[in-house]
Amino acid sequence: MYSRLLALKETQEDSLFLWGARQTGKSTLLEALFPDAHYYDLLKNEEFERLFRRPELLREELASATEQDLVIIDEIQKIPQLLDEVHWLMSKQGIRFVLCGSSARKLMRVGANLLGGRALRTVLYPLVSAEIPDFDLIRAMHNGMLPRHYTAQNPHRRLQAYIGDYLNEEIRAEALSRSLLSFTRFMEIAAQCNGEMIVYKNIAQDCGVSANTVKEYFNILEQTMIGYLIGGFSGTAKRRAIVTPKFYYFDVGIANYLLKRENMAQGSDEFGRAFEHLMMQEIIAYLGYNYSDEKLTYWRSTGGYEVDCIVGNGRLAIEFKSCEEVKSRHTKGLKAFAEDFPQAKLVVVSMDKYHRIMNDVEIFPATKFLKELWSGKIV
Repeated sequence: MYSRLLALKETQEDSLFLWGARQTGKSTLLEALFPDAHYYDLLKNEEFERLFRRPELLREELASATEQDLVIIDEIQKIPQLLDEVHWLMSKQGIRFVLCGSSARKLMRVGANLLGGRALRTVLYPLVSAEIPDFDLIRAMHNGMLPRHYTAQNPHRRLQAYIGDYLNEEIRAEALSRSLLSFTRFMEIAAQCNGEMIVYKNIAQDCGVSANTVKEYFNILEQTMIGYLIGGFSGTAKRRAIVTPKFYYFDVGIANYLLKRENMAQGSDEFGRAFEHLMMQEIIAYLGYNYSDEKLTYWRSTGGYEVDCIVGNGRLAIEFKSCEEVKSRHTKGLKAFAEDFPQAKLVVVSMDKYHRIMNDVEIFPATKFLKELWSGKIV
């Protein structure tokens, strides 16, 4: 079992929602951190059926619990009515809860009681490099970082099952049974757009649905934590910026499967795209685990200059290049961005062997960058 960075120390004082995509390891983490907690697993049929039939059973069974007790409800989105009982138990008995699930989308759709800010929101991401002893960059790029997938010799079938289970669950939850083919096609097109700016009209034409439907499909991916929309940075004055969002699947392995990317050769375009995706995945998780308020964006000018990752209000600009030796031409976007933000820290992450500085741009080998990132020295 991996030692996860998310320690959930907030539970000493607060209740919280723990969200995360399927198979990120939420249940495993909770069982390891809180072996003595009252645990309700709604994936178990008998547990689900009795609490679905009588949600008040939760209040009756916890009647003698105190502020010293912690209660975990796994897959809380399966019985939204339980949240009224949770609210009462928190208010009247001071019981602390960890409410775990794959997303809040279903709860929001049915107007469930989200506890009025009484529970903190926390996200568990896929594995990150700092959680893996002897981290293997190439393995991570090919397999992705879901715990079951990273270690697999051939993750293809596991990824196939993962996507199938996701489609079945979400299509059923969204009552989109008639749209299964278009949604499946959409996920494949979204993978082709992975790391690229979204053009809703073009995707809609490829999927045979309306642009509004495509926007809703992206909302489903984002709200079920299967993908991220990264907005465009608009703070530059000298060069007008494009603010159309980019899309990334939450795990590079998912994109690999949908794009049929296997055995990617270093130097190829697909290797470069997977490299960028993995680095973005790590930065998103780092900001999430550190509860950062800084926004993550990208920058692209109408003249074609681009920087892959901007942190905060332009204080850090990062470009991802999977080449073995970064040259000055690879830093043109960073240099253009620095004309508006001369104090910005400029970074290139690459497959270079050694860390170096070239014309005020810091060049990091990927593994060193990740170590520095998780040591708090980059962001």
